Amino acid sequence: MIEGVKVKKLKVIPDERGRLMEILRSDDEIFIKFGQVYITTAYPGVVKAWHYHQKQIDNITVLKGMAKIVLYDPRSESSTKNEINEFFIGIHNPSLIQIPNGVYHGFKCISQEEAIIVNIPTEVYNREKPDEYRIDPYKNDIPYDWARKDG
Repeated sequence: MIEGVKVKKLKVIPDERGRLMEILRSDDEIFIKFGQVYITTAYPGVVKAWHYHQKQIDNITVLKGMAKIVLYDPRSESSTKNEINEFFIGIHNPSLIQIPNGVYHGFKCISQEEAIIVNIPTEVYNREKPDEYRIDPYKNDIPYDWARKDG
């Protein structure tokens, strides 16, 4: 596991009315602070990658569909420099992934329906000076192939 990455297995509580799932609580061991909450989506097969933050820490879960969330650690001071982590989360594996600042991350919708992702970052998005540093999902120095791995 990349240094600083944390995973919280989420518990779905169903009853005859529907279901409930807590995502992140202020009394959770992994809670740092609240910036905002937003959703993003991806259609089947779409890759949204790569970016990192200098200050912000992301807390990501998938509410609908399934997504492959991939992390890459380029941090020179990290004990896990150049390590890659893959997480398959969503309706069949409800989990929260906490992504430390400085770690590249992205995701691919791997379900046959749109994936709906919720992020609870530690910082408010600054439209004038975003804490977001992007590179192309395919043409870069990250040793990762977004293609499906059959077999």
